[in-house]
Formats: sequence, C-alpha cells, structure tokens
Amino acid sequence: MSDKMHPIPFGKLMNWIAEEYITENTIFGVSKIFRKEPGQTMTLFGETLETPFGPAAGPHNQLAQNIIAAYTAGARFFELKTVQPIDGDDLPVAKPCIAAPDECYNCEWSTELRVPEAFDEYVKAWFAIKLISKEYGFGSPDGFIFNMSVGYDFEGVKTEKIDKYIEGMKNAEDTAVWKECTGYALENLSSFRNIDEAYVRSISPAVSRSITLSTLHGCPPEEIEKIASYLINEKHLNTFVKCNPTMLGYETAREILDSMGYGYMDFDDFHFKHDLQFSDAVPMITRLKAEAAKEDLAFGVKLTNTFPQKVTNGILPGEDMYMSGRSLFPCSMELARRLSDAFGGDLHISFSGGADAFNICDIFKTGIWPITIATTLLKPGGYNRANQLAGELVKENYKESYKLKPAAVTALARKSRNNKHNVRGALKTLPSRKFEGKVPLVDCFKAPCSEACPISQDIPDYIELLGEGRPYEALRVITAKNALPFITGTICNHRCMDKCTRNFYDKAVCIRDVKLDAAELGYDELLRNIQPAAKRTDARAAVIGGGPAGISAAFFLARNGIDVTVFERQAKLGGAVRYLIPGFRIDDDVIDNDIKMMEAYGVSVKTGTEAASVDELKKAGYKYVIVCTGSWKPSPYSLEGGKAIDCLNFLAAFKADPDSLELGSDVVVIGGGNTAMDTARCAKRCSGVEKVRLVYRRTQMEMPADEEELQLALADGVEFYELLSPEALAGGRIKCRKMKLGEPDESGRRRPVGTEEFEEFPCTTAIASVGTKTDSEWFAANGIGLNERGRVKVEAETLEAGDNVFIAGDAQLGAATVVQAIAGARKAADCIVEREALEALDNYSHIAGDYMRAVAKRGILSDPQCPAKECTRCLECSTVCESCRDVCPNRANIAISVPGHSMRQIIHIDRMCNECGNCETFCPYQSAPYKDKFTMFHNEADFGDSENSGFLLTGGRNVRIRIDGEVCDTVIGSAEIPEGINDIITAVVNDYTYLLDI
Repeated sequence: MSDKMHPIPFGKLMNWIAEEYITENTIFGVSKIFRKEPGQTMTLFGETLETPFGPAAGPHNQLAQNIIAAYTAGARFFELKTVQPIDGDDLPVAKPCIAAPDECYNCEWSTELRVPEAFDEYVKAWFAIKLISKEYGFGSPDGFIFNMSVGYDFEGVKTEKIDKYIEGMKNAEDTAVWKECTGYALENLSSFRNIDEAYVRSISPAVSRSITLSTLHGCPPEEIEKIASYLINEKHLNTFVKCNPTMLGYETAREILDSMGYGYMDFDDFHFKHDLQFSDAVPMITRLKAEAAKEDLAFGVKLTNTFPQKVTNGILPGEDMYMSGRSLFPCSMELARRLSDAFGGDLHISFSGGADAFNICDIFKTGIWPITIATTLLKPGGYNRANQLAGELVKENYKESYKLKPAAVTALARKSRNNKHNVRGALKTLPSRKFEGKVPLVDCFKAPCSEACPISQDIPDYIELLGEGRPYEALRVITAKNALPFITGTICNHRCMDKCTRNFYDKAVCIRDVKLDAAELGYDELLRNIQPAAKRTDARAAVIGGGPAGISAAFFLARNGIDVTVFERQAKLGGAVRYLIPGFRIDDDVIDNDIKMMEAYGVSVKTGTEAASVDELKKAGYKYVIVCTGSWKPSPYSLEGGKAIDCLNFLAAFKADPDSLELGSDVVVIGGGNTAMDTARCAKRCSGVEKVRLVYRRTQMEMPADEEELQLALADGVEFYELLSPEALAGGRIKCRKMKLGEPDESGRRRPVGTEEFEEFPCTTAIASVGTKTDSEWFAANGIGLNERGRVKVEAETLEAGDNVFIAGDAQLGAATVVQAIAGARKAADCIVEREALEALDNYSHIAGDYMRAVAKRGILSDPQCPAKECTRCLECSTVCESCRDVCPNRANIAISVPGHSMRQIIHIDRMCNECGNCETFCPYQSAPYKDKFTMFHNEADFGDSENSGFLLTGGRNVRIRIDGEVCDTVIGSAEIPEGINDIITAVVNDYTYLLDI
C-alpha cells in the first residue's frame, strides 16, 4: 500500500454525499448532523460565523471530505492545513505520524499534497459546503469561514507557488477547479431540490480573506514580523500569527507539566532559547496591530502551536515529535493570560491547544475565539464530537463582537492547572487499551471490557439492564459467569475498566459500581429464585478450601446438579478476602451475601475442618477433587541485624484485633504490590503509628500494584520511597541501598541495579510484602508436582493436576486476584460438567444489541454518573465498534451495511489513506485497520503495492482477491471467496456504487 492520498473529483465527491445522505442519513460517516437555526451569529473578517469553532490546521483540513465532514457535524471555522513550498513527495513525513492515546503527538506539519492539489481540495470543500448547506438546510450558506495557513519563512511565502495559492484563495473564479465545481452544479441542477442556476452563479469565489502565519521553531522575530507585515500590507489579508508555547520559557513550561503529572515528557531548553521570546513578541505584535489597523484589517494571535518533544518509547518514528491535547491546554492558557495582561485585553486571540467539550465554553467566555480543535477529533467519536461542541456553544449568548476579558482569562488559566480533565491523575504508565488477537476481516465488533475480563462477563448487557431498571435480570447476567458479584463489585481490580473504550473519551464506565448496584438491588429476588439443583449425576465433588476459588467452584458445580462439599479449615468461608483484606475495604456482610448464593444451590459446607488427603477423599466417594487452598506461605525477606514481620501475619492480626498491634511510630513496608498497599494502609490506622513509609526497589511507575491501590495508599498518607532496597535494621533505623534502573527483565520492567550509596530513616517496625508461595509440602504429600517456580503443574485447558484432581485460585496461580480465582474455578467446574456428559446450565440468554442506540452515544463526552445512569455512557462495543471509522481523518475506513450480517462491516479504502496510523491506536485488537482490515483497491498498481487482504474489481463481475497473502482472480459469488468476504464485495457492488470509481 502507498501513503499517498488520492483526491476525489468534485462530481464523484458530490455523488458520494448525495447517495450516502439519502440511504444512510449520514455524510462521510457523520451521523450527528448539526443544523444551525437562523439568528445567532458572529462576524469575523467581515464574514459571518454561525459557530465560533472548527478544525485546526492539521489532518482534519487536508482533504475536501475531511472539511465537509467537520462542517456537517457543526464546525464553521476552518483553519486550512498549512501550505509551504516543499510539498507532495518532496516533503518527507515519517509514518505513522500521529499517536493520540492520551495527549497527542505528531511528526507532520504541512499538507502532504502538492500545493495546487491542496488548493483544489479547499475550493472543492468550499463549493460543496455552499451546496449542501443550502440543499439540506444545515445552516446559512454564508455562515462559515475558511482561514488559510502558510509557512514557514519569508522567501517561501513569496514564491510563485505560494503566491498563486494565496491569490487563488482570495478569488478562485478563473481557476480550473472552480469551473469544475460550477460546471457540475449547473449540469446537475435537476438532482437538487433547493438549488437553482441563480444560486450556483451567486456562490462567491472569495474562498478566504484571512490567513494564519505558522513558522518553524527557531524562526527569528524579525522574520516573523516581515512575513506578517507582507501578508497585511501587500496581500491585504486579515492576519493571525501563530505563537509557540515555548514563549512561556523552559522553567514555566516544565513546572506546569510536571505539577500536572506530565513529568515523563522529554524536552530540553533548546527551542525555548531559540524560538520567539515573549519580550520580543509583545512589541512585534504591537507594531503589527497598528499596521493592520491602517489597512482596516483584523490582526490577532493564534495560541498555540504544538509543543516540541523528544520521541520516547518509540511512540513515533524519528527523534522529534510535537505534543498537543489536554496537556497543552494549561500551557496555552498561561500564554493567553500573559498576552492578555500585556495588552490589557486589547488583543484578538484565537485558540488551539487542547479544546474539547469540557472546556470549549469556558474558553469562549473569556473572549478567546475562534477556537480550533484537533486532538479531540482524532479520538473515538471523531468528527461526531463536533456536534456536542456546537450544541454547547450555541447555548452561549454570543454577539457580533466578543472582547477579550483579562480577568476571565486569568481565572481559566488558573483553573486549567487543577481541572480533573487536564491533570494527569495516573501515577503509572497508562495500561494498554488493546486485547489479544488480530482483528478479523469480518464481524470485528467485540467489547474490550468483556475481552479483558478473566471470566468474560457480558458487561454491556448488565449495564444496560440496570439502566432499564431491571437489576434482577442484570444480576442474572452477572451470576451466569460470576459466583461472587458482591466481592467483585467491591474489590475487583477491574481490568475491564482499563480496556473500556470510554477511556478515550473521558473516564471508563464505572463497571464495578454497576455490578455492585445490580447485586444489592437484585439480590433478594435472585436468592428467592435459587433452588437446590436436582442431582443430575451420581458423581460427587470435594472442594478443598473455602476462599474465592472454592466458593466459586462449588457454586458452578452445584448449579449444574453435581453434589459438592466444601472443606474449610477456618471457622468461616471467605479465605484471604475474609481473613486478610481489611474491613475498611470490604465488610463481612458483603462476603456472606456471596456465600449465601452458593449455599442456596445446596452446597454442603464443613468449616473448621482440615481436609483429608486426596486419596482419602476419593476413598470417601468423591470422584472429583478441586484444590483451592490459596497461597498462604510467606516469602522470607532477610535484614541484617533485624527481622521484618510477614505481611500476611500482620494483615491477619490487624483484621482480628487491630488494637493489639504495637508497631511504634515509624513503620516501613517493603514491597510494591497490592498487598503491600493494604499493609501500609492498615499500618497507618494502627495506634501510635505516625509515619508509614513504603519502600520499593524500582520506581513508583514500575510498582506492580494497581493504579487504584496506589492512589488509595497515597490518600491515606502513606509515603512512597522509590529506588531503595532495605538491607539492615538496627537501633530503630533501617538502612537501604540506593538502586538505579537497568535493562528490562523478563517481566518487561527495568531491572533494579544496586549502587554503593545508602539512605537511612527511622523504623520501629518493618513489614515485608514480597510475595507468597503455595504449600509445597501438602502438594508433595498428595503426589502433586510443582514446577520450577513452585507452582502446581496443571493442564492449561482444564487445570487438572492428576486423575480428576484440579487446582484453582492462588494455589495454581500464586498470589492473584479474586476474578482470576473465579476464572480458574469455572474452568475446572466446566471440565467436570463436561466429563459427566451434562449440558451446562448458566440461566442466561444473550441480549441483542441496539445498533442505533449504541451509535447515538458516540462522540459525546460526559463524566461518570450514578451506576444506574452509566448505561448512557456505555458505548455498547459488543454491538458496534467502528472506532477505526470514527478516528480516520480522511474517512478511509468505511462502515457498510451487508445483507445477512446484523452489524455493519468495515472496509478500508486504500486510495484515501495516508497511513497516519491513528486507527491503529484505537483499534481494540492488536491490529492496525489500515493494514489489517479488508481493503478496497481501485487499480492494479495500488493492489500490487499492498500486502493487505482485499479486492480489486477487474471488470463486470470479475474480481481479484487477496486473503492472507494468497491472490486469485475469480468472480463475485465464487466458492473460492470466503462467505463473509463475498457478502462484503457484493454489498459494495450493489449498494455502494459511489465507492467504485472515486
């Protein structure tokens, strides 16, 4: 495949728009169409503006269809992608060039087209919007503005190529592309309802009256002023000068970003020293304002350009990249504050620096406008996000002239530095949002939350049921696969939420809270309806251990009609959850609720009973044995001169009687996992303890503890000491060797390497939390083998360790999570059910998704709500994904309706793609849709240049197919073509003819 985009001729572009709008009520995939009511407008450059925002100079303004898509969703101000003398194939752009998993990074600047091609795209977009605004009633045909962007030096701007571009944009009437557009409209008047010849001939060829000057980092102030003066005095253009965030100064920028959680960003002071300085900018702007005023032209500044960074972790190719998005917002606002103060509010400021639905109205109310966006449009929801922005802005009472308000700018600059939507609250590297597996060519919609869940919960289903006021049904969905809804609804480490697509919007859907709410509201009815299952086999099963794995195994077996007995040595069931996890995290009543559900199925429970050996249990008539004994054996930690308490003993003592513990004033917890966090939080609550230090040999970023556990420990006042390895304890002080990070180990984390430096601090009690082990002696005595890591050897698919002997939970995994214990228990129980030739009973039927309801939620940012309302935020990814379609600026990923398939299918249009890589970031699979989805080619050269699976129509019903590298020439409908693929090609040929000859 090639990274070269192929513009679509105007007539074919309009044909696509008309057919798609008639058949799908969308335009280039935009379903949230904004219709501006007459009335409220603003005036800029002598032109009318219906909404004071639109896409920034970047990927969303590069091709005609991009601009049209943005307009359809509500944008009305278009800062067209920058043109410069170096263009097309002469402009080296490393690919992929965009990465926006959180904040955005890019390594491309100006248009990848030749300048004449870019000109044609902008004129086509201008003319198309004039037509569709009138024809479809989207708004006033004169209610939008095109703003040129040029760079990057004076000689370049004065070249014939750029001069011709500028003059053509000022008046395109005599250009070939204008005549192409006019000719198409006049020749096809019969296809329009609201457009006649007079209207077509009245369309103004003055495509743009304004320009934004963009200069490279390091451009001298006199060069910037020279270009701007030329644009004002010789080109007579309303002019904005784009300023770089480096005007803040290195120290200020570093302090802002570090204080907000972006300390990992890698940049030095080079650009800050060589870019335009604030002290030079103010007098320059003053002079340019005066020049523009003499010419009766508008002048202002655009804040800000992207922020130069060093490429880290291979996120993009090359060495340098440029940051934007929510992390740029506080920097841009601080620069706005300084300029607003310097000019006493007498300065027009346009904005581009992390605007989105959460802050766009706040920005506008300061008097900063127009506002341009990029990063938010690159994320799932894509252009549809503009609809929410337009809807919010039109609620504001904007007027013809909206002046800058210095006090409001100052207030927002301050707010931007502690606003929850801009502060990066995460203490660790963000988890991957992808799940395992390559995206299939057909039917690729899956819920990432369900894929990430060890027990594959049908999460979107129970979220929707709770939202519909049906908690009992929701709980039935949950308990079909989850025996412990109360425990997991309280303390689950919710890997589902890590993968939630909503993370790319705002915050993950609060899945765990929804589960607990459904459990609490539906529990009584569910319990009433549970009856001991009739025995369906004579086989009996014994479960050794009554922790999460044991309870779950018994639950699943008994529900399927198998006689099961649980043997638990403690007085009550619950295992580590009851006896180790502190009560401030989970109440015993919560644990008891789950146990009651298990017992309701008729499980026999023998507590305070050490289980007999496996052989004895089998002799007693138990055909199957599931061992769920946990991992209770501590890993020792040696300290010279002293001893560290084991964390398990400490947690058990704290849970039993916290007042009995005498730890002294200074507690040191050694370790960085979830258990270490619990240990530290418990110690903090012990009488007499003044300070709890958590010491870890790597950095906080590499701690294995979950992000939530770290946050809770910090909130409780635990102090983290990183890169330290305790070695000695004596005289009330602990001595730690300072560590540094070396090369990555087998876990992928950088290995800690000792130095010859040490650090000491007070320590009255040391508690070690460095892992646990299984009881190897018990397993050895029962003839069950262990591997070199001290874990039980089992068959991976069944967890069988011997003849009808299964191992589940921490006994098999080592210290793990509750939901992993449930997964192991279910695997073992399912194997037993299958061996008994029983049909599994899970009391659950899958709920059919509602495609239109799911699509309606896309593109809307909103904060988490109460559990019953989270259904409004759940994107129902098990019904529809289409993220690759959403996030493609060029609309190269298309969702089409295919007969015989319940959900739309994705095809990739090769000739519209420039390989920016954005769709790879947001595809939930370990895949890049621009490489891995079924691709439509339009000529043999493009087909030959690519390795993508795809098709090329070669005449009539003939088609060339490539699937997984194998090429064949055949006919549509042939048995040589896989059924689902045949369906897609047939649908394109029959129903999407506008895609055939673009």
